[in-house]
Amino acid sequence: MSLGEASSGEAALTQDQLIEALRASETRFRAAFTDAGIGMALVDPDDLIIEANPALAEMLGRTVPELKRLHIHEVLEVEEHSRRIYLELLRGDRDRIRLEKRLRHRCGHAVWTNVTVSLIRDGSGNPQYTLAMVEDVSEARLLGDRLHYQAMHDPLTRLPNRSLFFERLAVAFTEGDQRIGLCYLDLDGFAAVNDTLGHHVGDELLVAVARRLEQRFTARGHLVARVGGDEFAVLVPRSAGAEELTALAAEVVEVLAAPYDLTGQRVVATASVGVVERPVPGTTPTELVKDADSTLGWAKSDGRARWAFYDPERTAHQTTRQLLATTMLPALERGEFTVEYQPLVDLRGEDLGVPRGVEALVRWQHPEFGTLSPDRFIGIAEETGAIVPLGRWVLETACAQGRAWMREFPEAGLFVSVNMAARQFWDSDVVADVAEVLGTTRLPARLLQLELTESAVMGPAGRPLQALHALADMGVRIAIDDFGTGYSNLAYLSRLPVHVLKLDSGFVEGFHPDQPSTALETRRESRREAADQQIVAALVRLAHALGLTVTAEGVESELQADRLRATGCDHAQGWHFGRATASDAITRMLQRL
Repeated sequence: MSLGEASSGEAALTQDQLIEALRASETRFRAAFTDAGIGMALVDPDDLIIEANPALAEMLGRTVPELKRLHIHEVLEVEEHSRRIYLELLRGDRDRIRLEKRLRHRCGHAVWTNVTVSLIRDGSGNPQYTLAMVEDVSEARLLGDRLHYQAMHDPLTRLPNRSLFFERLAVAFTEGDQRIGLCYLDLDGFAAVNDTLGHHVGDELLVAVARRLEQRFTARGHLVARVGGDEFAVLVPRSAGAEELTALAAEVVEVLAAPYDLTGQRVVATASVGVVERPVPGTTPTELVKDADSTLGWAKSDGRARWAFYDPERTAHQTTRQLLATTMLPALERGEFTVEYQPLVDLRGEDLGVPRGVEALVRWQHPEFGTLSPDRFIGIAEETGAIVPLGRWVLETACAQGRAWMREFPEAGLFVSVNMAARQFWDSDVVADVAEVLGTTRLPARLLQLELTESAVMGPAGRPLQALHALADMGVRIAIDDFGTGYSNLAYLSRLPVHVLKLDSGFVEGFHPDQPSTALETRRESRREAADQQIVAALVRLAHALGLTVTAEGVESELQADRLRATGCDHAQGWHFGRATASDAITRMLQRL
């Protein structure tokens, strides 16, 4: 055998070996394809399944022969994005893609899978087939769904929780130029249910509330969520307007007001609701919830078991109140407060119109809001406790000014009248403060009058009453301010160290009614005027019988002054005699006497 023959034989042997090797490789591939633990399918360029393995068939509830020649869309849901990248694979622009896909089981349920699709090319490198390898991840997906559900739902009530609520709220804000509404609510007195009946009853109540809200409102497309504690929210992503939301809020109040039967306990629990409804443009999820929460607070403060609708003016007012509350003490330190004085004049005999005293009225020269009268900030000062240092400053300022007038006009005997809040009696030692101020300013105690409201002195005996007696023993005059708006108990006054009654301006208003337009109105106003005058006269007589003097507030006309004089009223103050003014204006008034 020649060298050439030998070489030819060796080549022929090698070719046989290669064919055998290819057959062995194909056998191994088919065995691996058939026995693989994951689903596998070979798909032609027309999206028809050429081959499928038993794992894929079992995954889909079919047999291998049933899968052959099926169009891939019959078992696989293809979205536009997935279809686009799959076409890139078929064109040869990609060699492999990975997708999470939902397959269709023969019984109708979904099978969640991770699919890897690889491109198989021919000998020339052109795309020929695709090989899909399919891994069933349904259990992992279900576990993930359960964990997501638990993360997004309240475990007690099964309602969406705060996280899901804000997620849905954010989605609603991305859905275009529509309106959105929110009812934010909580239960009135829920803490009392927990404290008296136990937390297990409180939990049952929360579950019952959730069921009522869910059954009534979720079918309408609204989101009902428990956002924390006893707080719930009803979100209306596409509101039809304010009327829809207020009607819904009224329905919430009604639905939750019915009694609850909980493990043998009959529980009544009402709800307060804050309502916000507005266009999506121009607001944010944070602003919507903040305003709804503030409005819920209004419903609580207005009496509970009711709803309140968001009012931007009320919000601005509350914002201003908060600003005043936080800046009041620094403002006092910066010297932004001043004291003005309103004359208290004599209504008797030859001394008619002569100033006998002045009421000290504090003003706040606010850098942003201008001059603020006491009605704008005294209530805030009482709530925050700032009334104690502010009241002490007013007392010091007024007493120092009173001492200056006493030195310059000793014959006038002008007293200064300073308002005192009830909280000053409870939060500070008023007796010691007054004694110290009188000692420092050297103002005689007889020239100081302290004004208190009826509610501050006519309650049960205690610290205020003891302080009043101590102040009176020092020689300080005590006046009851706005008399007639509170207890109005003259008999009780006889046991108090009170020297002056200041009649509320409401008693004086009837002394000069608006001009009546008909004869009937003329008769009515005449009767009202006569009745008011008789009431004032009776109060004056009773006060005098108790050894008290009477000062009328709010006198704005000569007619009112004349009528008051006729009743025997001792003193008066009001715009008719002079408005509150700076101390130098009072000095000029005294100089003219």
